[in-house]
Amino acid sequence: MAALFIDPGALRTELSLQSVTTTGDGFGGFSEEWNELATVFGHIEPLAADSRFGAGQTLETVTHRITLRHRPDVTSGMRFSRQNRVFEIVTVHDPDETGRFLVCRVRETGA
Repeated sequence: MAALFIDPGALRTELSLQSVTTTGDGFGGFSEEWNELATVFGHIEPLAADSRFGAGQTLETVTHRITLRHRPDVTSGMRFSRQNRVFEIVTVHDPDETGRFLVCRVRETGA
């Protein structure tokens, strides 16, 4: 098996790791509040772009791969943010199972 090479020097994009807290509104609905857990540094790679038209509007979706140093608290359902961009974490895995890095597949959705 070939060794996986990830350049630690490429992990230089500052990202905010966020988790969601939901609060019931008393009428069966809820509100979401995103809280910053940590500032991390990673590498963002675009993978694919998709454009869908429906209900009189176009929805653009871009998927990315974000690589960062290993953290045990990163899970799907969280998100990264950078300036005005939001990346929803879809999957998280340790690419070589050494506990050095995490690779997250994320979805960036724009209007």
